[in-house]
Amino acid sequence: MIFSSSRRRPKWPMLVTASLIAVSAGVLTGNGASAATVDTNATYVLVAAHSGKAISVANGSTADGAGIVQNTRNDGTAQQWRFVDSGGGFYRLRSALSNKVIDVSGRSTSDGANIIQWADANTTNQQFRLVDSDPTHVRLINRNSNKALDVWEWSTADGARISQFTDLNGANQQFQLIRLGAPGDTQPPTVPGNVRVTGVTSSSVTLAWNASTDNVAVTGYEIFQGATLANTVAGTSSTVTGLSANTAYTFTVRARDAAGNRSAASTSVTATTSGSGGGTTPVGINGQLRVCGVNLCNQHGNPIQLRGMSTHGLQWFSQCIKNASLDALATDWNADVLRLAMYVQEGGYETDPRRFTDLVHQFIDMVSARGMYVIVDFHTLTPGDPNFNLSRARTFFGEIAARHANKPNIIYEIANEPNGVSWAGIKSYAEQIIPVIRAADPDGVVIVGTRAWSSLGVSEGANENEVINNPVNAPNIMYAFHFYAASHMNTYRSTVSRTASRLPLFVTEFGTVSSTGGGANDFTSSQQWIDLLNSLKISWAIWTFSDSSETSAAFNPGTCAGTSFTGTGVLKPSGAWVRDRIRTPDNFPTN
Repeated sequence: MIFSSSRRRPKWPMLVTASLIAVSAGVLTGNGASAATVDTNATYVLVAAHSGKAISVANGSTADGAGIVQNTRNDGTAQQWRFVDSGGGFYRLRSALSNKVIDVSGRSTSDGANIIQWADANTTNQQFRLVDSDPTHVRLINRNSNKALDVWEWSTADGARISQFTDLNGANQQFQLIRLGAPGDTQPPTVPGNVRVTGVTSSSVTLAWNASTDNVAVTGYEIFQGATLANTVAGTSSTVTGLSANTAYTFTVRARDAAGNRSAASTSVTATTSGSGGGTTPVGINGQLRVCGVNLCNQHGNPIQLRGMSTHGLQWFSQCIKNASLDALATDWNADVLRLAMYVQEGGYETDPRRFTDLVHQFIDMVSARGMYVIVDFHTLTPGDPNFNLSRARTFFGEIAARHANKPNIIYEIANEPNGVSWAGIKSYAEQIIPVIRAADPDGVVIVGTRAWSSLGVSEGANENEVINNPVNAPNIMYAFHFYAASHMNTYRSTVSRTASRLPLFVTEFGTVSSTGGGANDFTSSQQWIDLLNSLKISWAIWTFSDSSETSAAFNPGTCAGTSFTGTGVLKPSGAWVRDRIRTPDNFPTN
């Protein structure tokens, strides 16, 4: 795709390094181990980073071919493993229950192959090397296939099968090695930090907090409703159910370790449940979003698709964001999300950082009041290397995240359309900006722009493999993909189709027109794109919620000076077309 920097519009998380995930309390204490410190004389429990559950022999079987699964940790013999040295940095994992070893079924080299137990033959499909993901988690890479042990499809359920899959360094491929039989421990964990409300319904409150640390290992958290123990969980979030509507509740959280030591109570947080019937807005229904596997998921853990609009540059069309237009977007269009395109150059943020930051604060509050999600778009475009604006991004996102961290509807888009820069350069930028956001907002989804105007590199002759093979080292992120339907057709659709099962994608910008932002609408190609995105549950926002003279604009020229934004009389053909598609009923599962 060729873009002209003269036009006034942009041209052109998943893969995680897990922090310490707490696991269920067992009857034995535990020490962690890394690739360098594994002890062949010790017995370990292997705990999955994403679920807090332990690798187990299915149904306590001692038979050859029995499946390997994850189950709630109990430290029983079906969950106990010893590392047997095979030489060359490879080990076999021998079950304390059956004396058999973990084995890739049929010596397969395919993604998704089953992991079973089998009599120890010291063959390469039974040998694994340990690769550190962080100081407390390792990945187990098979010698025969060079693929990683993997909890299939990021399941958190008991009985979920263990498979092998290409090493993506995902949290479902990361395991904490808990050494059993460690000496007595009397030191309690640190107090859970930043306890916050991430979702509210008429009968429940969802909380999240920052992980505690411990001299051995944190094994769980206790959630108190007032003085009453309401929940115990392994991870750093919990939903307290059975509450009354329109009622205020106060919560605290304590951490515990395997020896039974408990931290002091956290700072309390208060939440008021909604009226009977629960939330009816997109945010009221879905709450705090997160990335689960390759999907965007709601507070209930279900994949969802958001549909909405992108503004034009706030330096040119801020007058289009007003109470009347947002009311129309929320209640007449039934939109789920609005993207705020804050240009950095071209008369944008760099000219007056205070003014533009305050404008974004104001618009976030206005969108939030209507129950929609808001994408905060740091709209880099020219120059195309986001590192040029690294210092500005740190300042901007540091303030935005600090101000709005307690809102469950903020999505951070940290670089609009990188161009003329390598993926390595984009990745380096992302890995410096994401920690700035996470310092204030540990839960917000972050979207990373991709090479060649967020085309996954396609528009500069590359493809998605550069991202798949070298993902951003951060959790809860997605990758941006942009297209213009009259310019970007089958090659681009094929790229999205291939990538959607490998990376979490969010189409933060597309148009029904050409990549110039103008020209004739191509509604045939646009519908093919919409059908594809709907089938893959990929969220999207269309360019633009403005009255620009471009054919991509939703409103007729002059509309934004007035107060009427409902119906189709004020809309250009592109606006009428996309309004019809946004108004299609949402599918937001709450079970």
